[in-house]
This record gives sequence, structure tokens and C-alpha cells, in this order.
Amino acid sequence: MRGDGNGWFRDLDGVRHWGRYGAAGLLLRAPLAESSGCAVLLQLRARGRADTRGTWTIPGGACDSHEGPAEAALREAWEEAGIDPREVVIRGERVTTRALGGWIFTTVVADARTALPVRLDHETEAARWVPEAEVAALPLHPDFRRAWPLLRAQPVYLVLDNGFRASSGRVLPRTVEVAGQGFVWLHRSGEPTGRTARLTTRPLPFYQRPEDQLLLHADQVFPGSAASP
Repeated sequence: MRGDGNGWFRDLDGVRHWGRYGAAGLLLRAPLAESSGCAVLLQLRARGRADTRGTWTIPGGACDSHEGPAEAALREAWEEAGIDPREVVIRGERVTTRALGGWIFTTVVADARTALPVRLDHETEAARWVPEAEVAALPLHPDFRRAWPLLRAQPVYLVLDNGFRASSGRVLPRTVEVAGQGFVWLHRSGEPTGRTARLTTRPLPFYQRPEDQLLLHADQVFPGSAASP
């Protein structure tokens, strides 16, 4: 039922968490103009517990009983910041907060092709696209501050020397989740001055060191591709 998730969940430590059936938020990235980096949509909370008002976080809120995390996160982003779900491509989900008693907050990671316009509702004092490198310097919501190191994406330049080069502009830049390393922001802007990635048909290593060139399969970058590099 619409709205039946609104309400407080009290965990076994007596701490209250918003959302009777858990909660979800949308971590939305978009390319920075004339840059290889990206920006993240953040909102300044106008409501909530005393210790969270006036902090920056992602749009989000309670999940209704019939909703999955992605559906709830997209709905909340529309209600709180006017983000059109048709302009959003979901890249992954990660449980970023757990409370004793079963309450969880799921962060839904997604991309937009450009920094979408935003509008404010009564729960939002301000909303803006913040360059990813500047997020940690803001006064962040405590839960989001703890989760941010697991959610931030390192910019990685994708080296293409095959038939995928012509179609790269349709899918890049984009967020990619890499097993064991979290997220990367994959791009082809400018020169490859930082970490680079390339496509391979070989089995991926169980662990890839952050200082090494990143190896990816084609379908991680070009969904549904049957071609081989």
C-alpha cells in the first residue's frame, strides 16, 4: 500500500530508524562538464532527527511494503528532488546500513547522462550536484558519512583498441561495480593520466590491485554485447 512504510522502526538498541520496512536512497552520478570526473546529487536535509537535520545526504526515504529498494529510491528521488526516473540508469545496489532487528538502508547506485535539474520539496532545504572529490568535505549525514568510502568511485580511463571504440560514446562515462574494489567511474575524457582499464576475454583475477590496470569483460561496459575484444 502506498505510504505504508512511513513510520519509525526501533532497533534492539532503542535507536529509531525511518521506514517500517527499511529505507533506500539514490546515489546518482553525472559527468562533470569538460572533465573526466563526475558529480553526485546531494540534498541538505530539512527534517529528521536532531542529529541529522542540516546534513547532506542522498535523496531517499522509507520503502513501502510492496517496493524493492530501486523502486523506492527512484520514487523518493522524484518526490524530494524532481529527478525523472526515465533519465536514470541503475548500476547496482548496496546495503550500507544495518540495525539490530533487521532494519536496513539500501543505496541504489545509478547514472544520468547529464546533471539533471532539481526541485525542492518540504524535506529538502537545498539540493545540488557536488563534484565527487568534494563530497567528503561536507557535513554529511552520519550514516552516509560512514558509507561514503564504500560508495565513492575512482575515475578510470578505458583504453579501447577494438571495435567497441565507435560505440563507446553511447555508454560512457558510466559507473561500473568491480568485484572486490567497489565502484569506478569509467570514462574516455582527455588523456589517460590516471588509472586505466582495458577489456579482456580471459578470466578476471579474483582480486585486482588498485595500482594495476583494471581488467574488465565487455559485458560489464557494453551490456548485452556478444562481441569479443
